[in-house]
Amino acid sequence: MTDIPDAPGGSGAPGGSGAPGGSGAPGGSGAPATGGPLPESAGTAAYPPATAVARVGTRAEARAAAAREAGRSRPSEGAETAEARPGPAARFLHAVWTGVRETVVVLGLAMLVSLLVKTFLLQPFHIPSGSMENTLLNGDRVVVSKLTPKAVALQRGDIVVFADPDHWLGDLPPADSSWLHRSLVFLGLAPDDSQEHLIKRVIGLPGDKVACCDAQGRVTVNGVPIDETYLKPGDTAGGGRAPFAITVPVGRVWVMGDHRSDSADSRLHDDGTGATGSVPIDDIRGRAILVVWPVDRFRWLSVSDSIYAGIPAATGH
Repeated sequence: MTDIPDAPGGSGAPGGSGAPGGSGAPGGSGAPATGGPLPESAGTAAYPPATAVARVGTRAEARAAAAREAGRSRPSEGAETAEARPGPAARFLHAVWTGVRETVVVLGLAMLVSLLVKTFLLQPFHIPSGSMENTLLNGDRVVVSKLTPKAVALQRGDIVVFADPDHWLGDLPPADSSWLHRSLVFLGLAPDDSQEHLIKRVIGLPGDKVACCDAQGRVTVNGVPIDETYLKPGDTAGGGRAPFAITVPVGRVWVMGDHRSDSADSRLHDDGTGATGSVPIDDIRGRAILVVWPVDRFRWLSVSDSIYAGIPAATGH
């Protein structure tokens, strides 16, 4: 039998099993063929499964339904404004309550500040007598600095308010004042007119030797005469009282009024040694610094430094 030669494309020809594109050649069975199936991963990326598409659609529909429901249940903006806006009566009551609350707070703070000022800084007092004329007149209102003598040292010539040290005022009638006035005095908003305090001028400090009078009728302190220009015109330094010579005890001061002939001061209550007539510094409430009433007498209270400038330091301790 005659052998028939292999046709092109046969097993031995190019394109056959050994040719390019065959099982052993480059581009053979390992490479994708033109008409073969797509790999699984490539198909998933390009075409999402039907279940995924359905899931996305379901979520979108749920969100849309929820939005439509919220829109139906939400009142309109005008309705919200009408419901939230209070009526005229409610607005009036709110304004009244706000005003009352702020007034109470302001008054409370004012009373607290006034009490602190009265306790530690300043306090008004009423002058009930003429023993300090003409420096102070009966009925004057003065402001007293509470810093003296606690924070500021006493000086000769200071006008001081002090509590009755040893029944100087005798038996006083009960004070006739209302609860409102007593409250104002307690808060420091009204002058203390209880008549339980006295006001005099400091003449001698602890250890000073105070005497009255020298040949010219002047008071001397540690042997130095003082020209008391603040005395009431027509009065004398001794005021017609008996002469004295004392040493002021430690922790006490010697006080006298500017109207010497009408002042029940240290001279009247002393036993001749300075022990009973002097005033304990602890009883001093403060130094008078200002006359505030009547208005036409408004002025600062001070004494010329020259009056006591030449007095040497105390030697009687």
